[in-house]
Amino acid sequence: MDKRLSPDRDSAQDDARRLELFQRLRENEISIPEAVRLMQRISRLTQPEFAEHRGVSTQALRQIISGKGNPTVDTLNKIAGIFGLEVGFVPKKPRRN
Repeated sequence: MDKRLSPDRDSAQDDARRLELFQRLRENEISIPEAVRLMQRISRLTQPEFAEHRGVSTQALRQIISGKGNPTVDTLNKIAGIFGLEVGFVPKKPRRN
């Protein structure tokens, strides 16, 4: 049986990861590659499965996660939509000297 579908799956860990994602987004403390990687981990899908589920190519997903991609807003919205998120403008963090 696929461990991701197991009834023993640690839902507390999933909840903690989801909370971490939203907290880091709120605080503007997470990069796009980190956020997408965390979304994929929370979903408990492989990269190919997650890419197919979100309607993007596996290659595009891998490029985003590696920080080498230049995704469109549409692609990012497809990925983040499952979490009720969409791309938008956020204030810059103040520079610390």
